[in-house]
Amino acid sequence: MSTNTKRHAAGREAPAVPDGETVPVEAPTSSDAPARRRRVPEITYSVLVFIGLLVVWQAVVEIFDVSDILVPAPTAVAASLVEGFQDGSLITHSLVTLKEILIGFGIAVGSALVSAVLITQFRTVERVLFPLLILTQTIPKVAMAPLLIVWFGIGISSKVLTVALIAFFPLLINAILGFRSAAYEQVEMLRSFGASRMQVMRHLQIPSALPHIFAGLEVAVILSVTGAVVAEFVGSSEGLGYLIQATNFTLDVARTFAVIVVLSAVGIALHAVVVQLGKWLVFWTSTPNETAGEV
Repeated sequence: MSTNTKRHAAGREAPAVPDGETVPVEAPTSSDAPARRRRVPEITYSVLVFIGLLVVWQAVVEIFDVSDILVPAPTAVAASLVEGFQDGSLITHSLVTLKEILIGFGIAVGSALVSAVLITQFRTVERVLFPLLILTQTIPKVAMAPLLIVWFGIGISSKVLTVALIAFFPLLINAILGFRSAAYEQVEMLRSFGASRMQVMRHLQIPSALPHIFAGLEVAVILSVTGAVVAEFVGSSEGLGYLIQATNFTLDVARTFAVIVVLSAVGIALHAVVVQLGKWLVFWTSTPNETAGEV
């Protein structure tokens, strides 16, 4: 091949660039770029598994012709759920149970945090109060519910107290653990600089305790739903627990399942609210899911 031919071929492959200009670099194609792993939300797998279970449930009921009195099909439960919201019965009873849960949960949170502060700040209070609190927790709350009905009637008071008693202790233990999680050296350093007991608590112990407190809140809010239903089982004239008993008496099993679905939705919603509040207020800590995603 002649010299001119070689120069002509080279000119086609790499065109000449005037002095002072930069040759543009082509962006790498998708095949050249490293493949990036797309993270699928974990809730997606849970939803898929749940849908699969519903499909299997529906198929088993239809194939084996299971009676609705024993196990209703998911479609029958969905129809009863829609009917309950249309006639307003599920909404009315849900509001009653939600009111009991929120008031009882609020009482449990307030009393648990105050007790935790007193126990961690004053040795005498810990020696006197903490054993009594342990003693009260050895009594099954289901056994206490009938007594609360006798003392306070079938109104909302007995339900609220049952919720508060059930949700109190898990939050108390977590709050005590949180207040005591502050490093001893840090506490002594603040005191050496002249910080008062309240300043140490405000600037060190409360921030250290917040992750533990929210962990206890996540457990307590679920137990609050259980407490409200248990109290309504014992004696009530309204609420989702009462509705479960009424539908069991009339053998309306599809409506019973619908009420259970509503209770589950209430528990999930309350738990999600607590988790979101924890992310907003305790933003300096990373959740286990986030930590695992960073590895």
